[in-house]
Amino acid sequence: MAHLQLGDTAPDFIADSQLGETAFHQWKGDSWAVLFSHPADKTPVCTTEMGRFAQREEEFTKCNVKLVGLSVDTVEEHKAWIPDIEKFAGAEVNYPILDDADKKVSELYGMIHPGEGDTNSVRAGFVVDPEHTIRLILMCPKSTGRNVDEILRVVDALQTADSAGAATGADWKVGDRIIVPPTIPTDEAREQFEDVEEIYPYLRFTTGRKK
Repeated sequence: MAHLQLGDTAPDFIADSQLGETAFHQWKGDSWAVLFSHPADKTPVCTTEMGRFAQREEEFTKCNVKLVGLSVDTVEEHKAWIPDIEKFAGAEVNYPILDDADKKVSELYGMIHPGEGDTNSVRAGFVVDPEHTIRLILMCPKSTGRNVDEILRVVDALQTADSAGAATGADWKVGDRIIVPPTIPTDEAREQFEDVEEIYPYLRFTTGRKK
């Protein structure tokens, strides 16, 4: 089983899906990606999750993020399940759902947790940046559906931090102030940004507007 960590290169793979063959790195290109697994097709929690991703896909697209799902089921099973998802969610599933019946991708990414009671994939999620670097790893138990709002929020936070050379605080959302990294002295930060508020020498906020 793989033990991937933040900063690792996301392993490449080729897998079939209901939309055809997906060569991960090539398919992703210079976009961000959210690769998320679910335990099995035609199960209740998974249906709500896949539907929610379908409903929110346009928001991910606006952030230059591609979605790709996975379970240890076949393309034929995915195709039989998708109409249920679309009817429940009122949205089309336009992202690929990978066929991982042989568990190659699940094992490559460490998505199989035998301690969870069987050999299905858990609710694993990976945010991968344009350089194929893993920026977020999220693992949820099979009984608990993921918060798609939080995944979108983290993508926004990562992209904001990358572009501003800063960090984001607890519960940060788009429009909130960002945090000046401790490695940048306050005087230097004030030369870079229009407004810097110093709470403590190590905690400084800014809107991120550059001078």
